[in-house]
Amino acid sequence: MDPRIQVVVADITTLERDAIVNAANTTLMGGSGVDGAIHRVAGPRLTDYCSKIGGCETGDAKITPGFDLPARFVIHTVGPVWTGGDRREEELLASCYKRSLHVAMDNGVRTLAFPAISTGAYRFPAGRAAEIAVKTVTDVIAKRDEIALVQFCCFSEAAGELVRNRLEALG
Repeated sequence: MDPRIQVVVADITTLERDAIVNAANTTLMGGSGVDGAIHRVAGPRLTDYCSKIGGCETGDAKITPGFDLPARFVIHTVGPVWTGGDRREEELLASCYKRSLHVAMDNGVRTLAFPAISTGAYRFPAGRAAEIAVKTVTDVIAKRDEIALVQFCCFSEAAGELVRNRLEALG
């Protein structure tokens, strides 16, 4: 297991990292779950900034300042809505992690934390999402040394255990 990958059970808005990843919607204007929490803690300047960058496509990622968050940046990525798996959901979810890491590296981010993208309101099956997240992050950072720490920030011990099991299975 890559020592640069960790699992934490925490509120992502409290983490002091170079960047936290936001499970955003295509407008980037805030929503429910992690997205709403990040926007609330970051403050109104985040919403104002996001209103000027033109949204984000599913599977892509964009970076903004963190404003009132302890993280310097927020990397917004739009995960797929699960509709049964026949609309490229797995490919799009992997793209969220890949694009977020590339945006991070392009902007000098060395430490970042990911939530469980698409597993809340977007209904992606949590076990499969954890598998895709772990494999994608592991594959990307194995080829690059710019990232010093990736944390999978889980909202519960049960969610954390899903990710830990996937990490152990990869070895």
